[in-house]
Amino acid sequence: MTKVAVVTGGTRGIGEAISTQLKAMGYSVAAIYAGNDERAQAFSHRTGIEAFKWDVGNHQACLDGCAAVSESLGPIDIVVNNAGITRDGVLFKMSFEDWNEVMRINLGGCFNMAKAAFGGMRERGWGRIVNIGSVNGQAGQYGQVNYAAAKSGIHGFTKALAQEGAKYGVTVNAIAPGYIDTDMVSAVPAPVLEKIVAKIPVGRLGQADEIARGVAFLCSDAAAFITGSTLSINGGQHMY
Repeated sequence: MTKVAVVTGGTRGIGEAISTQLKAMGYSVAAIYAGNDERAQAFSHRTGIEAFKWDVGNHQACLDGCAAVSESLGPIDIVVNNAGITRDGVLFKMSFEDWNEVMRINLGGCFNMAKAAFGGMRERGWGRIVNIGSVNGQAGQYGQVNYAAAKSGIHGFTKALAQEGAKYGVTVNAIAPGYIDTDMVSAVPAPVLEKIVAKIPVGRLGQADEIARGVAFLCSDAAAFITGSTLSINGGQHMY
């Protein structure tokens, strides 16, 4: 039976690369998006992957959305928590709303989606959850106390949930991308981006497909003995 994968933030950037990579592996994929209907429709037309719209930071929306995916495609076997936003600023100037929204979506979304799908995975004795963290959750980043805290929280969430899922055949892992050539990174001012690239030992930004291939491996049967781990894909920018 074809496995069903759900990818949040799955219609653009890294998420689009993950969605298309998982489809190429033979999975039935549901790509979740929050706002841009036109872009999501173009994605579905281009890839043949069905897009579903909901806010991953809304707990009930995740429960209802995952139920709709299950009804359309079948029980969910794989969840890739990729959705994330930035609301950058130094703490002195950061509003509570900017703090809370990043935590609600980036970290809260992982809980909401896992809560919606984990029970079914456990009952069926097989599942894969892959959470997309960040190099900035590992190393910190000036002006990103909210983003760094949320992404760091993802790594702890991953390790804890992995312990719960292990005996049921459910693996939970994370990937920590470095700076990837996406819309989010391209919005960084050129002088700042040049300084960032200068600190990456391989001398370039990463590509979305490089993250997607890591996700694909962790979702496969070949990775069954890997759980509670974080795969850093950052060009050597942060090593530990």
